[in-house]
Amino acid sequence: MKEYSVKRPLKRPPIHPGEIIREDVLPGLGLSVSEAARQMGISRQQLHRILACTHPVSTEMALRIGKFAGNGPAIWLRMQQAHDLWYAEKRMKDELSNIKAATALVGSGT
Repeated sequence: MKEYSVKRPLKRPPIHPGEIIREDVLPGLGLSVSEAARQMGISRQQLHRILACTHPVSTEMALRIGKFAGNGPAIWLRMQQAHDLWYAEKRMKDELSNIKAATALVGSGT
């Protein structure tokens, strides 16, 4: 499966990776949450928290999901990062607007 990245700013939040697993991966594989959790070596509750989009996909979890889904950990980490970054930017919008970009002191001789 070829991967691509979105170049434009999104007006809607990126999808949480748990939603992709819940809506696409598990139904596509015909597996229950219990069976998927068993195959990944995690608790059913741990997987449920990710599927409910209440917990992020950690690096270790991305390794498990990537192996399980057969597409590697990077895509799951990028999805989680895009999701987290979008919400952080919205939450910090006012604070970030007060920060000015630093400029390099070119030719200052110091």
